[in-house]
Amino acid sequence: MAVVGEGFGPTIALDGARKVRGNLTQARIRWMVLAMLMGFGLVGGRLVQLGMVVPDSTIEGQARDVITATRPPILDRNGLEMAVDIRVPSLFAEPRRIIDVEEAVQKLRTVLPDLDEAWLRNRLTGDKGFVWVQRELSPVIQDRVMRLGIPGIDFITESKRFYPGMNEASHILGSTNIDNQGIAGIEAHMDGENVALLQDLGLARGNALAPVELSVDMRVQHVMHEQLIDALERYKAVAAAGVMMDIHTGEIIALASLPDFDPNQPASALVKDSFNRITAGIFEPGSIFKTVTMAGALDSGAVSVSDQFDARFGIRFGRFTIDDFHGKHRILSLPEVYKYSSNIGTIRIMQAMGKEDYRAFLTRMGFDKRVPFELPEMRLPTVPKDFSEVGAATASFGHGLSVSPLHMVAAYAAFANGGNLVPPTLYKRDIADTEPFYQRVLQPSTSDALRYLMRLNALEGSGSQMNKAAQGYRVGGKTGTAEKVVDGRYSASKVTNFFASAFPLDNPRYAMVIMVDEPKAENPQSGTTAGWNAGTVTGRIVQRVAPMLGIAPDFSEVLDQNLVPPALR
Repeated sequence: MAVVGEGFGPTIALDGARKVRGNLTQARIRWMVLAMLMGFGLVGGRLVQLGMVVPDSTIEGQARDVITATRPPILDRNGLEMAVDIRVPSLFAEPRRIIDVEEAVQKLRTVLPDLDEAWLRNRLTGDKGFVWVQRELSPVIQDRVMRLGIPGIDFITESKRFYPGMNEASHILGSTNIDNQGIAGIEAHMDGENVALLQDLGLARGNALAPVELSVDMRVQHVMHEQLIDALERYKAVAAAGVMMDIHTGEIIALASLPDFDPNQPASALVKDSFNRITAGIFEPGSIFKTVTMAGALDSGAVSVSDQFDARFGIRFGRFTIDDFHGKHRILSLPEVYKYSSNIGTIRIMQAMGKEDYRAFLTRMGFDKRVPFELPEMRLPTVPKDFSEVGAATASFGHGLSVSPLHMVAAYAAFANGGNLVPPTLYKRDIADTEPFYQRVLQPSTSDALRYLMRLNALEGSGSQMNKAAQGYRVGGKTGTAEKVVDGRYSASKVTNFFASAFPLDNPRYAMVIMVDEPKAENPQSGTTAGWNAGTVTGRIVQRVAPMLGIAPDFSEVLDQNLVPPALR
């Protein structure tokens, strides 16, 4: 019972009520704060949980950014596009969103009738979030599919590689797979050894990448490719190949090998014999290897350009005798050994050097290892580790060992450039960047003598047919006709022909090797040896590309006379 006084209210009861209401308010505030804290805690925990979840950024196991990535354009040395990316729509489905699978199958096949019905039905059935239906379609097909209005069917835009030159540079460029990843040629090299460099530069796939500039001149490439096609038809050959190299920088100006393929259709690269014969083929080089023998012997000092050698009789090794194809059967000077392509004389020159020193010289020239080069399609040469007497003899004129045409063009570049072995490259580089890679393999005087011998062979020897086609451009080189091994024996009817050259020899800039495999005589008046086919192909190529490369014709005999060594003047 409350106690009250006159004129006063029930103060005791009033204070108690206020106290109760205050306690209740505080309790409510505490519960509200606790509820808010619990709410924020739940939200925060969920955010942490979501932050720890790695979202699925793959498409059927393939990263989305890889599929939609772009590749840098590839340009030739003059800025002409050799490979570019185009954006194409690709059709995919989300099976869990498809309402009526049978209806979707029937509608899609009205636009894409080549799709197998059972395969498509199985593809669209299930609860997957993404499946490919068909990739790299045209915008017209995309529009027709979208008009069907099928739920769960959509397109993603991805990159597709396009090669404007088609087959012309296929063995240089290689190709990409359907995910736009390099699988051969320079495309594979860009995705392999250069990926770390691209990351260091911050040029991740998917961004606009700087163009890749190659050393190739597509004008020269077009001429070489065209002339090799002509050689296949003209000489009824089974294959042909060629490579041209800047002798001072090692830049590959042109490289072609037939049969080839269309990189826009990568499956065409699987056709039989469409491999790159310049890098992935090794062959007995035949007589173009005689220049190597001359180089080693002259540089060692074992012989001089004015020496003479007995080529009257064949050289016997046990029950075998090695003779000349068109023997003079007399004493020959060293230049005559070269221009008449005497096997006997070449063996005598090698023997003057000694087979051990000769084998060591082949190592110095890099013939027993792979040429350092960007293309992944490479093959190791086969050169015996040690030479027997007969093994050294046959090797001196290019038999009993196998090397690639890339080995030979690098060697001929060294023969012409003053004696420096330069590693070839498919990327642009200048002399200043190249000189640190120079490897001195010959004295400059040896290089001078070899230039004279190559030009002499063009003027008076087996290269005369070539010289007629390239008159005025001072080309010199050596023919090589190598009999192919059939059923374990050399066949006289099946040969691989080579012509290795350099030009212009008064001021050399380029080396080239041309190969024609199993040629037939063009007409009854011609033959099947290298001078008639690989040599004439070389002449026709030089005649057309020399002006493109800034080389003017000059018919002055003084230029040739200046190449003659002082000892022979």
